Amino acid sequence: MRRLLATFVLGASSICGESLVRPAPLFAQEEAIVEQIAPLIAAEDARDFQPDLFARGLVAPDSLVRGIAALAAGRIGDLRATRLLVPLLADPDSTVRVRAAFALGLLRDSTAMQPLIDRLTGLPALDATTAVEAVTAVAKIGGPATGAFFAGVLGGKAVLSQDDREPARREIVLQSWRLGRDAPVAEILPFMDDTNPAVRWRAVYTLGRLRAAGGAARMLVALHDPEPYIRSLAARAFTRAYAQAAGLSPATVGDLLARLVSDASPQVRINALAAIGSYHDSTLVSRIAPQLEDPIPNVQVAAADAIGNLGGGEAGKELERLVAGKGPFAVKRAALVALAGVDSARFAAASVRWQQSTDWRERAAAAEGAAAQPPGPKPWFLADRDGRVVAAGLQAWAATVSGPDPALFAAGRQLLAHPDAGVRSVAADIVSRAADPADFPALAAMYARTAHDSFPDAAISALKGLVAIRTNGPGARARVDREFLQTTPRPADYLVRRWAEEQWPEAAARWGPAYPVATGRSMQEYRDLVRTFITRTDSLARPKITIETEQRGSIRVELLGPDAPLTVANFLRLVDRHFFDGNRWHRVVPNFVVQDGDPRGDGFGGPGGAIRDEINMNRYDGPLLGMALSGPDTGASQWFINLTAQPHLDGTYTAFGRVVEGTGIMARITQGDLIRTIHR
Repeated sequence: MRRLLATFVLGASSICGESLVRPAPLFAQEEAIVEQIAPLIAAEDARDFQPDLFARGLVAPDSLVRGIAALAAGRIGDLRATRLLVPLLADPDSTVRVRAAFALGLLRDSTAMQPLIDRLTGLPALDATTAVEAVTAVAKIGGPATGAFFAGVLGGKAVLSQDDREPARREIVLQSWRLGRDAPVAEILPFMDDTNPAVRWRAVYTLGRLRAAGGAARMLVALHDPEPYIRSLAARAFTRAYAQAAGLSPATVGDLLARLVSDASPQVRINALAAIGSYHDSTLVSRIAPQLEDPIPNVQVAAADAIGNLGGGEAGKELERLVAGKGPFAVKRAALVALAGVDSARFAAASVRWQQSTDWRERAAAAEGAAAQPPGPKPWFLADRDGRVVAAGLQAWAATVSGPDPALFAAGRQLLAHPDAGVRSVAADIVSRAADPADFPALAAMYARTAHDSFPDAAISALKGLVAIRTNGPGARARVDREFLQTTPRPADYLVRRWAEEQWPEAAARWGPAYPVATGRSMQEYRDLVRTFITRTDSLARPKITIETEQRGSIRVELLGPDAPLTVANFLRLVDRHFFDGNRWHRVVPNFVVQDGDPRGDGFGGPGGAIRDEINMNRYDGPLLGMALSGPDTGASQWFINLTAQPHLDGTYTAFGRVVEGTGIMARITQGDLIRTIHR
């Protein structure tokens, strides 16, 4: 399955490549459609469910309006939409039916489960595409009833009503990963032996994510599957914990994985290396050391990470050699950080040049490694001139320490007033561990300082610390409420208010709800968005952009305007500002994603503000552009491209572009590679 969404255009709409022709509307008719859709998009953007507006939109004569109303209702997330969406499962237009099913999956309302099952098993039968989306919606709702239904279908006790039931059955196999302990593992196992690789990979993916002990024997067979993607999925599943839970010998499984590190497919090599690292068996180092010379740099990165986790004297020697070599920054960085956890003396010698580098990225890598060293004097990185280095070291230090640590707490308290918002955020997270009422004045002052930050992380971290202090007895609670809560004005950032709704009810009661959002857009701007991306032909509504990466080549991307108009408009605005030019790929996870969009280069940065999610039916089964998030509705400028099929990203991250040229170069992109420019 390449895609499962309806594409609406002037004159025609298509679904899964099947054209559904509609007469081209006259100009007046088109403007009438724009006037109906614009308020729906505005309400979705504000996260403002208006019952009367959606009641009209979901029964509008034009199927385009009904479909967009359905998707908008699902994105807003108000459960009052469920009763309005269920009737659309029987809409005469398949593009509306599929969006209604998808929207019900976004809502995850348990009252929609039985209507969805009734449509999957009743008459008139759903079309195959809507049936697939209905299965996904049922899986998102989850629970024992879903597990029982899926088991019945796969076991032949429940019958789907579609003439071609295979697409829905395959989707049941795949979506069962969402069910956890309710997943029908026994019924999925036979599909691992299916002759169709499209079925096998779904079974291996699901059972691998579930770490189902009962599937371990067949998973061993999947390590030798003729399809590289299936081998890579099986390799990724076989962590030491999984092998032990399944009653398998870690030594035996480790040996099998060590053989896969020389597989012809780099996908398999990378996943096998990642799994081997979890075995912490230094005798495996010599088996995987040759991959430090792999022709694919990201395989070298995976090998360095694995060797660091395996440990031992030989690991130290190999990593020291790699740090001193002439490889790409990403490879040497991975080796240096891994070396820190293996051999303190070798790391100390190797990191001297990195600590003294003029490149903040090299100092940040040295700081991460230094944080893993035995406790000693005040770490050097706390006084670095670049906040990104301080934040990297402090974050790594905090990750290595569990429980109270006086030195770490002292460092966090010292940095609450740091000029860099990323440093303050990490520092407040550390201080909140202490929950010490004595920290109240500093945390309150830090929160006040965040008013000028371009991202809300530090503000939220300060609030976490204040909430922790409130738990330290009635006196601390009364002081925080009296001296902070009663005197602090309502935060302008809806992300801060949403955090309060979830974590601090008293603050939420005082500050008001996070939604609806004041978007700052006029209705005319929403009309223009509809005209630009929804009622135009694909050639205009799906503009193409080029990503030029230094030494790696160019990637051509088609933006998905009809599916994510607000996200695409925001992205193009940043492209036209040359916001991305000169950035570096600041996050690269081999065989998973490459990520950009942060001018700081450390994951904290952005242009200021946030946009709402536009979750859509595009699946991450091929290379897509998705918005990076730190929670719902937190997108801004950071985005990623998935390197391999990643079904767990579906329905969680806004997909707003599809790579159409240059897919071959993406696996060669490494962390730190330069993006020369992104342009139309």
